Amino acid sequence: MRARLYLNGDGNARRTHMSLFFVLMRGPNDAILKFPFNYKVTFCLYDQTPQQRHIIDSFRPDIKSNSFQRPRSEMNIASGIPKFFPLAMIQQDGNPYVRDDTMFIKVMVDFGDMAKTLLPYALSLNPGLPMHIQQLLIKQEAERKAQQQPQTQPTQISPTNRPLTLTLPPSSETQLPQTIFNIMGTPNASSTNDRPHDVNNTNP
Repeated sequence: MRARLYLNGDGNARRTHMSLFFVLMRGPNDAILKFPFNYKVTFCLYDQTPQQRHIIDSFRPDIKSNSFQRPRSEMNIASGIPKFFPLAMIQQDGNPYVRDDTMFIKVMVDFGDMAKTLLPYALSLNPGLPMHIQQLLIKQEAERKAQQQPQTQPTQISPTNRPLTLTLPPSSETQLPQTIFNIMGTPNASSTNDRPHDVNNTNP
């Protein structure tokens, strides 16, 4: 795999945006790898200040595109996000993305179908940590978020779910009427699917 960055833009984004592309390269292990390539690709331009307002964009490959088939030449046609970041912002003096004439861009291939809400956390981790440590921290964060989500929904009172008042037979002790509630089952929570960004294939 390879990333291609066009600082002055490419195609219809020339002179207006910075363009960033993803390229599949031919390799010695292609015969045993899975094709077409169908994993989500995420680009991150790092904010180098404590605010950490990173620029994050991602796309899911079009598996019908030649860009994501097994490479038959040295490299496939590049595919990605032509309008990744406006040049007007990157050219501003004091912008947080360029410090000491240096930018940091991370390209992440998501093999585990990470939830979109976890991306900011994953990209805020120290990139110097070993990959298996980063994956462990992401897994722990996902479990923490799952525990914070409400497990049940409020019980609604309906004609079939009204409290019943049962008076128990008298005994030697004084007893008040007891109230028993019908408990409605909680429907399964629906999952939210990430919406992929449009991907423009280009031949840089």
